[in-house]
This record gives sequence, C-alpha cells and structure tokens, in this order.
Amino acid sequence: MLEILYQDDDIVAVNKPANLAVHRSKFVGPDDAFLIDLLREQVEGRLHLAHRLDRATSGVLLVARSPEMASALGEQFMGRSVSKRYLAVVRGWPEPTEGTIDYPLPGSRDTGPRRDAATDYRRLATVEVDIPLGRYEKQRYALVAAEPRTGRFRQIRKHFAHIHHPIVGDSQHGRGDHNRLFKQHFSSHRLLLHAERLTFIHPATQHPMLIEAGLDDTWQRLIARFAWDEAVRVLATGITGADATDAGCA
Repeated sequence: MLEILYQDDDIVAVNKPANLAVHRSKFVGPDDAFLIDLLREQVEGRLHLAHRLDRATSGVLLVARSPEMASALGEQFMGRSVSKRYLAVVRGWPEPTEGTIDYPLPGSRDTGPRRDAATDYRRLATVEVDIPLGRYEKQRYALVAAEPRTGRFRQIRKHFAHIHHPIVGDSQHGRGDHNRLFKQHFSSHRLLLHAERLTFIHPATQHPMLIEAGLDDTWQRLIARFAWDEAVRVLATGITGADATDAGCA
C-alpha cells in the first residue's frame, strides 16, 4: 500500500517509495508495478500525474484528480512557483557549506541543447567513517538539503556530480566504489535522494499547501548511525545554520 500524505476532491499526494517507476515510459523496463497503477487500486476515480520523480528517488509526489487540476498544477511547476526541498547524502564535504550550483543541463538526451539550471544547497551535517577505500583510510560524507530553482531532467543528481560531490547510490552519475561501500557496510541499496517537502498553492481553494514525506527505513538507519538526528530536527524547525552536526562513525 502506498502512503497517502494528503487527499481531497482535487488532488492526492503520496510518499513515493524508492525504486518504483511512476508510470510506463521509455526509461523503464517492463516492471511488475507502477506507482500510478498502485494508486488507482487505492483511490477511486480518474488520476493524472501532476509532476514526476525519478524511479530511484523517493518522496512527495502530486497527483491530480482531473485533467483541469493537472493542468493548473503543471502551470505552477512550469512557472517555478512550487518550492521543492530534497534531502541527499553526498560523497565528501561540499564547500562552501551553502551556495547555488548554476550549471546548464541538457534534457533526457545528453546530446540535446543545454538550458539554464540552478540548485540551491545547504550542508546540514557531516560524518567521517573509518573504512579504507582507494588511497584514503577514512571516507567523508555529508547530509545536504537541495532546493532546485529549475526542473531539468535529473537536475540534482547531475549538479552534485558536477561539483564532484555525487549523491550516494547514484548508479548513473555517482561513484560505484562508494555506492558499494554503503551497500556492504550500511545496508543501503538505494539512491539517497528524497523529496522531503513540497509547497504550492491549491488551485481550487487558493490556499497555500505544505506537504512533507517521512524517511524510509534505510534513511532512518543512516541518520541514527551517523548521529544526524539533530540536523534533521533543525531542518524541520526551519532554523538555519551551517553544519548542525559533525559526527564520527566507526
């Protein structure tokens, strides 16, 4: 069963699990399940996707209950009036601790024309683990919050790879050796990118909406293991500041 975060007569918001394709497309194979099909088994009536999340990404996903509502929500996404906040675990400790990655990106085809793309980020917490890998006896990772200003294809994943701090678990743009380290030592078999918060204006009521999606078991284990609980709490309260937590982990 999908976790429904919010629903009314016009929209439904769900907490999309990692590694579940949203719908059939050329980017996914003949999977046994798709989110939109599973949701139709839980919610009666017509459903129309208002936006997309990568198959590997988890978190808040909006679904409209009519074509008109889907169009109205789509206009907000296209007009950049929707605010999206993601959590990610990246290799290394990004410097400066907060800033904007401003780097044009192509569409779904890497050979296509590049368009402006910008992602604001903030480093929330860091950890150094005593696990040798390559030339280094210890490895550094960071918990970051990312807020994309634009909505390009795999924007956050490509942007962090561009600044040499790829997201852990990213098989396309990340580091295979670090992905394997997380699998072997931390039982993490997923892309560590989560759409944690979404804010928008409800097209029918014109009320501001804030929808948040909780973290899955993999995320919860890592947060506890790396002592990042306080950093996540601080983020939820809206208090800002670099490096809420610096921790060590054997």
